[in-house]
Amino acid sequence: MNHSQIIDFIEQNSIQKIKFAFTDIDGVLRGKIIHRDKFLKGLKENIGFCDVVFGWDSGDACYDNVKVTGWHSGYPDAPCAIDLSTFRKIPWENDLPFFIADFSCKPLAACPRSLLKSIEKQCIEMGFHAEFAQEFEWFNFRETPQTLKEKEFTKLNPLTPGMFGYSVLRPSYETTYYHNLFDLLLKFDVPLEGLHTETGPGVYEAALLRDSVLNAADKASLFKTGVKEIAYKNGIMATFMAKWNEELPGCSGHIHQSLWSLDKSDNLFFDPVKENKMSDLFKQYLAGQLYCLPFILPMYAPTINSYKRLVEGAWAPTTITWGIDNRTTALRVLNTSKDLTRLETRVPGSDSNPYLAMAAALASGLYGIKHQLKLEALPTEGNGYKNLENGKLPSNLLEASLAMKNSPVAVELFDSAFVDHFVSTREWEWRQFSKHVTDWELKRYFEII
Repeated sequence: MNHSQIIDFIEQNSIQKIKFAFTDIDGVLRGKIIHRDKFLKGLKENIGFCDVVFGWDSGDACYDNVKVTGWHSGYPDAPCAIDLSTFRKIPWENDLPFFIADFSCKPLAACPRSLLKSIEKQCIEMGFHAEFAQEFEWFNFRETPQTLKEKEFTKLNPLTPGMFGYSVLRPSYETTYYHNLFDLLLKFDVPLEGLHTETGPGVYEAALLRDSVLNAADKASLFKTGVKEIAYKNGIMATFMAKWNEELPGCSGHIHQSLWSLDKSDNLFFDPVKENKMSDLFKQYLAGQLYCLPFILPMYAPTINSYKRLVEGAWAPTTITWGIDNRTTALRVLNTSKDLTRLETRVPGSDSNPYLAMAAALASGLYGIKHQLKLEALPTEGNGYKNLENGKLPSNLLEASLAMKNSPVAVELFDSAFVDHFVSTREWEWRQFSKHVTDWELKRYFEII
């Protein structure tokens, strides 16, 4: 809808309140409900929103090491722009009107959606249309926020027991929730390509339909919060932690991507006469991702917990590798047909911020095209965990953050203001973890040392 159509809709339907939201640096959806008058005025003048949302972490603790905002600035309001093209209604909230917002009206280095918009603009200026889609795995529990607190996040009750990957039987045990996910998300304009159980107690996997990169990130972000809210309605808690239990597989957030002609008629990754049906452009894009991967890893794996998933033999990559339909490599090429030829970046976990993960994937791929990088690494056949020819991924958030902090590549991809802010937030995250005494330490050292 355009501006006039939005106004007509609000007036003709006597709409009194509107919800809008945006993601912070951690991918947490922040927002509010506002009166129709404030919304309509905001369409002309933008809406002020306290920039503390970019000055604190996922637990609302204020950073002491960022420049974007802080006690030094007084946490002022920042102009927030509502994107009218994102209009949709929330079916599980009585069709409450909803919009996505960002802070692109005045440059703000901490705004993930603004960053992705700038990368998409570069892509279009280079003559390409980027098609993306993300898929997610997540665990479900028969818990509430209150029971989680009371249990101190221990001895949780999975939605269903046992390892039932791709089971047709298990979803029938929670039919209402299972079908609510598919049906309500479709009404919310977040259509799923597929939904099924994965291996593990109470774990589901969903793949979203592909779209232009910004729309794909919008839908991926709304998907994560939408799933949690639908789960609430069914007395269920959903978690997108990368690895909630050391004995179970982690949760991925794989990104599928391809570049098309601007009119969307031709998949530029496909060339039927080339080896593996991969065009030269595809090879450059892939080479760019391989080259940049060690320097942008925190954008795919942003939390302490992310690196518990990136371990050998756990369906997540640990090496800088690529292969043809190989699920042990960091980058997986799928080339079964012209329409479906694409790259799957398998590093991101379900805890990734979709805007940042997609910005990282697209920017690093475009880097390979701009610099005409040659795909010198051979495709991995067999076990990618054993192929160390191109090196391994950093093994924890601190190591990965320092690699990004000291890399001129990251600055070239995203500019220094974003890199400085984002890396500072990851260093903060490491500091919070490092001062915490874990259950493992107590069990390990309490008596014996």
